[in-house]
Amino acid sequence: MAFHDPFSGHQHSLPLPTISEDRVRSASPAPRALGGGIVVFSGGSAANNLVEIFNDVRDANKTTLSYVIPISDNGGSSSELIRVFGGPGIGDVRSRLVRLIPDDGEETQAIKRLFNHRLPKDYAVARSEWLDIVEATHELWRGVSLPKQELIRSFLNVINLEIVKRLRPTSRFDWSGASIGNLFLTGARLFTGSFEAAIYLLSSICAVPGNVSVIPSLNSNFAHHIAAGLEDGTVITGQNNISHPSKPTAAVLDSVISAPDEPFSPSQRLKAETEEQDKVEDANLPGSLPTLRKPAIAFSKEDEEELPARIERLWYINPYGQEIRIPTNPRVVGALKEAGCVIYSIGSLFTSLIPSLVLRDVGTAIASPSIRCKILILNGTLDRETGPSTNPFTGMDFVAAIANACAESRGIARPASHQYSQYVTHVIYLDSPTGPKVDKDAFHRIGIDSMRLYGRKDDNGKGGRYDMKALEQALEAIIGRKDARNDKTRRNTLVT
Repeated sequence: MAFHDPFSGHQHSLPLPTISEDRVRSASPAPRALGGGIVVFSGGSAANNLVEIFNDVRDANKTTLSYVIPISDNGGSSSELIRVFGGPGIGDVRSRLVRLIPDDGEETQAIKRLFNHRLPKDYAVARSEWLDIVEATHELWRGVSLPKQELIRSFLNVINLEIVKRLRPTSRFDWSGASIGNLFLTGARLFTGSFEAAIYLLSSICAVPGNVSVIPSLNSNFAHHIAAGLEDGTVITGQNNISHPSKPTAAVLDSVISAPDEPFSPSQRLKAETEEQDKVEDANLPGSLPTLRKPAIAFSKEDEEELPARIERLWYINPYGQEIRIPTNPRVVGALKEAGCVIYSIGSLFTSLIPSLVLRDVGTAIASPSIRCKILILNGTLDRETGPSTNPFTGMDFVAAIANACAESRGIARPASHQYSQYVTHVIYLDSPTGPKVDKDAFHRIGIDSMRLYGRKDDNGKGGRYDMKALEQALEAIIGRKDARNDKTRRNTLVT
């Protein structure tokens, strides 16, 4: 089923000139200051660029800020940790935690460098560098006090010991491109038996502010995978296959992962490949889908083939590919019950936002009228998940996907377009040829306010990047702020 808007059409409005902040405020009543916390749904790298904006809005409203991050990512260096140890995809959680480390001292800057560091791509070189880090002879430790060195090293040694214990003739851990922060979080999770405890430990070591929290959408010691169904009936399993297909790692013996050359039928080929994968001793259950077992360390976000059709739906699966419905982390529900604002941040629609929204209990909490504003920040460019280029997603399609996911979370039928405002009340978008098309009139008819911003040009000379100051002003115009500001000299780039 497509995410078509029954009211959509070509956009006829012409770009309006930049207007001053005073005129914006005089044109409509000033928004009420936010009552409650701010909850941001996002993935990792894209939304990291907006951390300062969200923190400024939080600070202006003297409230709390919670980031809800999915743990379904099975690509990059996380894929190797999942293969060997099981457990959640921690890359996006680690990325956000490290991004939140304050740059207010030599030690915090040194710790940020350490947890952001990735080992070289070459296996032998990476393994050698890892030993230098574990033995505290690497220059990355410079600036880190001895007590924190020993605390961090203790958990790196935990993961090092566990990796040695799991060495098998058919499999070895691939150090290539491994993230030190991911290795630390995994070591802490294995030692404490709790993913939340590992997050708390890293937050404490890194002095992440107490009124800002990073909440995994699932609190689990198990791997959780997703699948996407396309409009043409195709089903893609595994987040990395949905967003960034990649080559399998060489850490698993080629003779094991190579599929037979005989002209088997699809079912016979799957059976044969599953049997071959079962020869690998790792954290995967026997009979697990081969597509979920192959590590995906190397991939490119630039060199992507288009999907053959639009993504229609996303759901969670068990290791055998069967659909499952699971409840979200109770802390997510708790944050939403105390929230006055929900923000759907930029990032991949179906692999950064939807995996958190389809979980049980999330949709009901978001639909609560106590959450005054529910803001979608549209991407400045379309990607593999919101194509294909012959039928790209519009702004209304983004909203429909969010509303459908929230409805599925509640176990109810997909909403009609006039019901979308239960889940999205405001849309912020760029005046950009690379972004999704927005029909302001169609949004207005279903009770959703839209705000257009002029952005910055990307590396190709096209619009596609938000101006950070303009985006912050747009959020403040919607959310409000508790502290009064007397700054009438600034121009803003809000356009109506």
